[in-house]
Amino acid sequence: MSAPPIGVLIIGDEILSGRRRDTHLAAVIERLAPRGLRLSWAQMIGDEAGLIEATLRRSFAAGSITFCFGGIGATPDDLTRACAARAFDRPLVRHPEAERRIIAQFGDAAFPHRVHMADFPDAVDLIPNSVNNVAGFFLAQHFFMPGFPEMAHPMLDWILANPLQALGADQYREQAVWTIGASENDLLVLMTDLCAQFPDLKLFSLPTWQGKHRLIELGFKGDSAKVTEAMAVLQNHLQARHIPFQAERPAPTEA
Repeated sequence: MSAPPIGVLIIGDEILSGRRRDTHLAAVIERLAPRGLRLSWAQMIGDEAGLIEATLRRSFAAGSITFCFGGIGATPDDLTRACAARAFDRPLVRHPEAERRIIAQFGDAAFPHRVHMADFPDAVDLIPNSVNNVAGFFLAQHFFMPGFPEMAHPMLDWILANPLQALGADQYREQAVWTIGASENDLLVLMTDLCAQFPDLKLFSLPTWQGKHRLIELGFKGDSAKVTEAMAVLQNHLQARHIPFQAERPAPTEA
């Protein structure tokens, strides 16, 4: 069974204004790759309640596994917790265990504001926060973490090691060759034919230049056995057309 679509939702005006640089997208991609998984979509949005709620509703309707970063703090611009409650049609309630963890961490300083970070949509599960004990939460394959990478990325590791530990396509593979000198236009008919011959695979073609040399990273993604078969066919066609290629990216040359 194939994995459901996987998405990343990054929330915060500070990302869109450039006051902070996003690192969450790369962190998710790096952690999914060893499992043979890749993102279906990623979106960055501002602190706008209607947009956050609508985006979460669409993600839920699509059946996505969604990693959400930002907006679960206690300041007035932290809207994600309330928006998630509305998006999933649940009341926003105080989570007793999340509250207990905040009080254990901050004592009297948990009141009157920090405890609001324990207000979640009803009946969620918690994501532990090893940095300051203020939990994130998850429901319906949506995982909500703070915007601070030093907190969010260990939480992401916990998610992948626990509720999503079984997520991964063991038979998934990506393989490519590097063609030298050919353009995508030269290979377009071949690529079209190969897509028709292997409809269950994804073909990728990534052209670049290295000095004066035109290179294309050309390959397939998908079921391991089918990728092996498709790559053999591709290489046979390249040899028949006398198009140079090699398994690794060619080393830079002087000219």
